[in-house]
Amino acid sequence: MKILVTGSGGFIGKNLVCALNNIKDGKDRTRGICVDEVFEFDKNNSFNELKSFCRDADFVFHLAGANRPKTEDEFMKTNCGFTEELIKTLEECGNNCPVMMSSSTQALLQNPYADSKRAGESVLLEHENKFGAKAYIYRFPNVFGKWCRPNYNSAVATFCNNIANGLPIKVNDRNTLLTLVYIDDIIDEMIEAIKGNANKSGEFYKVPTEHKATLGEIVDLLYLFKDYKNTLLMPKIPDGSFAKKLFSTFLSYLPKEDVSTALKMNTDDRGSFTEILKTEDCGQFSVNISKPGITKGQHWHNSKWELFVVVSGHGLIQQRKIGSDEVIEFEVSGKKIEAVAMLPGYTHNIINLSDSEDLVTLMWANERFNPEKPDTFFEKV
Repeated sequence: MKILVTGSGGFIGKNLVCALNNIKDGKDRTRGICVDEVFEFDKNNSFNELKSFCRDADFVFHLAGANRPKTEDEFMKTNCGFTEELIKTLEECGNNCPVMMSSSTQALLQNPYADSKRAGESVLLEHENKFGAKAYIYRFPNVFGKWCRPNYNSAVATFCNNIANGLPIKVNDRNTLLTLVYIDDIIDEMIEAIKGNANKSGEFYKVPTEHKATLGEIVDLLYLFKDYKNTLLMPKIPDGSFAKKLFSTFLSYLPKEDVSTALKMNTDDRGSFTEILKTEDCGQFSVNISKPGITKGQHWHNSKWELFVVVSGHGLIQQRKIGSDEVIEFEVSGKKIEAVAMLPGYTHNIINLSDSEDLVTLMWANERFNPEKPDTFFEKV
């Protein structure tokens, strides 16, 4: 299949082109479609190129449009005029392949931008009626995700960029409610449209997964994400949630100096212990380094439990049930990765058996450390 993408250099276009090229190049084999060629058309391409693309295309994604032109007449010239040119070229080539068009929920309003969007929709619907070419018109709400241009026409992109880079933001009304759609969800729906499984909603089509959030909620989440560098606390980001998608978007705007986080290594003559990540409800991760011959641990917990994973070195983990003399042992090594559970009610330790190499252990605890209720009691194994 050969696919034409107009507006290929824009926010949605760039993400779609990358996804299609991943399919074409065999990097993504999960989509269930075959892509032979991706025709990228943007403002720098010529009419002759457009004609060639229209002749060969099996599917057209019409994403080109004007959002903030210098003059209002450019709305109609681009959003309707170029749509007319595209459809006319397809008709002249005798190509009645499906055409997907990105419109906007703002088409319901009464202003020059909305007028131009409705006019473009009418051009495509007329083409469908005359030639039987399938028309997929999507009226997108606020779209967010990686590569969206800040300080342009996306509040989310602007907030992400400015907060990530320590710049001021302006929120006129924290209670303003936005309907949002994530770029990856759009791409998933576009792929479904290629397969003939587009999600129709009334007269038009829509991405099935939308999110609603107020400006205040968005800003509060972003400042929470920003603070992760200081607290190491990962907020709740359930799978499929707006928070998870917003966090991914926020990270894409980080400046180089904030991509890496310096961690506090608690060191002594035995080695070091470093907290990596804490979560709201899934415990915390740490790294422990023990010098040759050193024994660490020698304590037990009532309810807390842990997983020890030795990633480098050679060690021995010992556990003994409180009140018992029986010791269970696990010889561990970075050459054979395994996860050993530290059981509640069992005192435990970890011994570096090497006389020359450090023992490096990744540790996960089922709860964050609480200094007011540590649930940790000294007792040798």
